Amino acid sequence: EKREQLLGKQKDPLQLDSNVPEYQHALVNYFQLQKSKHGRRIRMKLATAGWRSQDAVIRYLFFKACLPLIFGALGILYIYVLEFIQLSDMGKMLASMGCVLFGYYGPDLYIKNAAEKRRKALTLALPDTLDLMVICAEAGLSPDATLEKISHEISMAHPQMAEELRLTAVECSVLPNRKEALENFKNRVNFKEITALVNALIQTEKYGTPLAQAMRVLSAEFRNERMMRAEEKAARLPALLTAPMIIFILPPLFIVLVGPGILRMVDSLGSIGG
Repeated sequence: EKREQLLGKQKDPLQLDSNVPEYQHALVNYFQLQKSKHGRRIRMKLATAGWRSQDAVIRYLFFKACLPLIFGALGILYIYVLEFIQLSDMGKMLASMGCVLFGYYGPDLYIKNAAEKRRKALTLALPDTLDLMVICAEAGLSPDATLEKISHEISMAHPQMAEELRLTAVECSVLPNRKEALENFKNRVNFKEITALVNALIQTEKYGTPLAQAMRVLSAEFRNERMMRAEEKAARLPALLTAPMIIFILPPLFIVLVGPGILRMVDSLGSIGG
C-alpha cells in the first residue's frame, strides 16, 4: 500500500490531469493494446523516463496508435489538397510517408529524450549519493534505513535520485527478498553506474563485505570516470572547431588581408588601361 501511494503521488508528464480520458481507455481496450507481447517492454521503457503509472502506458499506446493517422491525414491535406508545397508525384508520396513515420516514431523519440535527461540527472547525483551511503554505513544504519535516509537528504538537490531510492527502500521493506528490490531499481534506471552500485549492494549482502569500503571505491571510480569524460570532450574540442574555423573565420581573414591589395591592383590596371 505504501508503494502504491508513492507511485500515485508522482507527477506524470504524460498526464494532463489526474485521470486518462475515457476515449483513450476505450480505444486501448478495444484493440487490446495492453495485452500485446510488447507490453512489458513498453512499461520498462516508460520507467526509464520516470513514468511508472498505468495511465502513462495507456497514453503512450493511444498516441502511438493515433499519431501516425493524424500526421498522415495532415500531410495529405497540406500536400495533396491545399498544395502548400510544390512537389512531384514521387516527392508528395515520400513526404506523406515521412509524416506517417514521424507520427509513429515521435512518442519513442520523446521518451528517449526524457530518459536521457533523467539518466544525466541520476549520473550527476550518484557520487553524492555514494558519499552519503558511506557516512550512513559507517554510522551503523541498515541498508533499508540508509536508502530512506539518503532519499530525504538529497530530495532538494537531486529529486530524481531521491524518488528512486525512496521507492527502492519501500520495496525492500515489503518484498520478501532485498535482491529483488535492488534488481527492480536497476531495471528502472538501466545504466551501467547504477548496475555497478546494485551489484555492489548485492555482493555486500551476500558475502558480508564492508559496505562503506565498497561505496567509497565506487564513488572514487565514478568521479574519475566523470573527469575522464570531461577531459575527452576537451580533447575533441580542437577537432570540432576546425570546420567552423575554416568556414567562418578564414574567408573573412583572407578578405581583410588580401582584399585591399586586390583593389589597388584593379585601380592600377584601370589607370593603365585608361
